Amino acid sequence: MRPAALHRPARVVHSRQRMWTDVDPVDRTNPTNHPNEPPKTEPKMSKSDSIRQRFAFAGAAMIALAALGFFQLQAGAAEEAVVIPPPSIDEKPSAGLEKAVFAGGCFWGVQGVFQHVRGVANAVSGYSGGDKDTAHYKMVGTGETGHAEAVEVTYDPSKVTYGQLLQVYFSVAHNPTQLNYQGPDQGTQYRSAIFVAGGEQKKIAGAYIAELDKARLFSGPIVTTLEPLEAFYPAEDYHQDFLFLNPTYPYIVYNDLPKVANLKQLFPGLYSDKPVLVSEAKS
Repeated sequence: MRPAALHRPARVVHSRQRMWTDVDPVDRTNPTNHPNEPPKTEPKMSKSDSIRQRFAFAGAAMIALAALGFFQLQAGAAEEAVVIPPPSIDEKPSAGLEKAVFAGGCFWGVQGVFQHVRGVANAVSGYSGGDKDTAHYKMVGTGETGHAEAVEVTYDPSKVTYGQLLQVYFSVAHNPTQLNYQGPDQGTQYRSAIFVAGGEQKKIAGAYIAELDKARLFSGPIVTTLEPLEAFYPAEDYHQDFLFLNPTYPYIVYNDLPKVANLKQLFPGLYSDKPVLVSEAKS
């Protein structure tokens, strides 16, 4: 069982591709689906038409609320954070920047968590595990490319170590016991994986997984894979900084904002209130 778990709000069971419409929510070419699209000015209508529309809106709202309640009952509580010890072996603090690549479900939330970690210089959403030609959102979404949605974390090991990043990754960024899915998202593209760049990262991550499994702090065995980092391909621009830019987006509210809150509560010494943004790193 998971000790010292933090309560999270109920999660609506759906994928990012099916929120309340059949339109891909991150398809920003469709202005009717842009999260930050300003309201459009509607033509004036007669009083009778206005009354009929109000009744229609009220009925639709009641149906939506009933559906939301049903989904919440079906879903249960969202994924919980787990209090875990740091790894017994870690890299030595050193000068210069290093990189680590983590996959743990939707990259929106994983990126959002690491953007709030002190010592992180950048956290980029992208793809790893497959070929360059297939490193595109819609192709990766088929689950047939070998890619996982991943986040490349650039960090200063004199301020935060690889072992500390692993602790955040396993504790609050995702659930490492879910095989080929994460929360509402299904498929190998949402697998739990650490793409290791060299022998030291592999040694530290492998030893830590063994320690956590032995301690039985999670509800089941850890299924996180260690995969060699062949390449990392940044995702499309509209995926970058998504949590920061869309804090009221339903998927973010139910699945990802609680992760950032748990980071702040469990790791106050590592938490930074100001996120490091990809858009600012590019400028």
